[in-house]
Amino acid sequence: MPALARTLAARLPFYYGWVVLAGLCLAGFARQGPALAPLSVFVLPMTREFGWSRAAISGAVSLGGVLAALAAPIIGPLLDRRGPRLVLCVAVLVNGTALFLLSFTPSLLVFYVLFCIARMNWAAPFDLAIYGAINNWFVERRAFASSVATLAQMAGLVVLPLVAQFAIDHGGWRNGWAAIGFLTLAIGFLPSWLLLARRPEDLGFVPDGAVRSAHTDTTIRQPEQQFSRRDAIRTSAFWMLLAYTILVYPVQAGVSLHQAPHLIERGISPTVAAAIVATFSAASGLGTLACSLLPRRLPLRFVLAFVGAVMATGPLLMTRIAGPFDGYVAGAVYGFGIGAMLTLLPVAWADYFGRSNFGAIRGVTLSAQVLAQATGPLLSGALHDWTGNYMLSLYTFAALASLSVVAALGARRPVIS
Repeated sequence: MPALARTLAARLPFYYGWVVLAGLCLAGFARQGPALAPLSVFVLPMTREFGWSRAAISGAVSLGGVLAALAAPIIGPLLDRRGPRLVLCVAVLVNGTALFLLSFTPSLLVFYVLFCIARMNWAAPFDLAIYGAINNWFVERRAFASSVATLAQMAGLVVLPLVAQFAIDHGGWRNGWAAIGFLTLAIGFLPSWLLLARRPEDLGFVPDGAVRSAHTDTTIRQPEQQFSRRDAIRTSAFWMLLAYTILVYPVQAGVSLHQAPHLIERGISPTVAAAIVATFSAASGLGTLACSLLPRRLPLRFVLAFVGAVMATGPLLMTRIAGPFDGYVAGAVYGFGIGAMLTLLPVAWADYFGRSNFGAIRGVTLSAQVLAQATGPLLSGALHDWTGNYMLSLYTFAALASLSVVAALGARRPVIS
């Protein structure tokens, strides 16, 4: 544990968990270098220079996701043993270096090696470490802390493409990758190295800020149940939450990636389509903020069911778009549901199965999540090629999201027997 963390924890007049959260927000912001939004900025200049197809570049995204699915079950137990600091620092260093080296890309093979490494880190170590740390440091304020961290990551999705485009405009795409790599290291590494601590108990606290009593090891007013990975897998709640994950993530990725092309095919100008996509992003932020206001006594399965219904409504509204107003409404509804879902699922896994083995449990489910996410764009693209439009894919995604409502309602909080 860094000495600075111990010193600050002893001297600060407020809970050190908020310092940890600030460090996690910076790491989450820096995480977004290999996300789809920054990559989209590089597609045109790199395909022009090398003559690559769009499918060739897109394949690196899918392969990185497959690698993340393989790595997550291994990284999860490491997170439980060593804490988020090691995992996050290594992820930041590897990603910053890989993204910077992409500025020297000479071939498609080198691009695949470097980008797949960065994408694997984006999908597995970053996700596990950020939310694993939040769930260790917060219980009663877990939803609020998760909302703040998710908003920071959304901010990265907004800012990093702008930084990349600015660098490209003033020096070409190689400068763009160098700028993203440098920013990843500058923003993400030092806060993670200097400020993160494994658990509040290591510094004399319990989650949410109370000082540990000398006479009790109780960590919250009603102590969380602590499931092992084996015990968690034996519960029906595990499989219901996993089913929910597998149903909603194809919707999240499939609709999001093809949203703008669908709007343009419905007769909306590219400029207005871009504005609708921006509205979708803003509504995602509102969905995240709304999660921070939820009372903790409200059963999460009902909230997840509501979110699944909202996610089903969004694609259905998109099938009826006849003008810009319809597009703004559909984008806002869908975006709100996505923001809420991205915030609440990590909270649900921690609330249901506890902090002690969060990494091991989440590592298994994250593999399924990444693979499910990868199927969405492929399904949407294939159905579009088959039918000539996105209508069938939107109906399919609405059906998947509707089924997620059933899965959520069946995910009753488990009890250790």
